[in-house]
Parts: sequence; structure tokens; C-alpha cells
Amino acid sequence: MAMQIVMDRTGDSRYRFEPHDAQELAKAEQRFRALTGAGFTAAVRTGPGQVSQLRSFDPNAEETVFFPRLVGG
Repeated sequence: MAMQIVMDRTGDSRYRFEPHDAQELAKAEQRFRALTGAGFTAAVRTGPGQVSQLRSFDPNAEETVFFPRLVGG
């Protein structure tokens, strides 16, 4: 089972989905597009202590983390 983790100022929300289920996969892709369209950065672990930014939905990613934009001031 794969997971999308959305970070925000209150903590995080976790959305699990089965990549082999077409409906769940479509919902996960829609969530990816909505979040990245709203300015979130998507990242996936590539190894111990290593991450890579995702620019498009990867149905094979076991865990995708979404970070909100940083606001400076």
C-alpha cells in the first residue's frame, strides 16, 4: 500500500491508497495535481537520508511527502 503525506502548520495528513486499484490510483493522482498546483512541493525517498523532488505523479512511489511553500518575512 502506498501513502501520500501532506504536511501543514497543524502537522500532517496521511492518505493511503492501493496502486493496483484504478479508482484509488486516480484519486491519488488527482490529489497530487491539486496539491502541486496549489504550490506544494512533492518529494519521494530515494535512499536512506535522501529525497528527490517529484514534478509528476509516480504511481510506483511507496511514500510521497508534500511540503507547503515557505513564506518569508
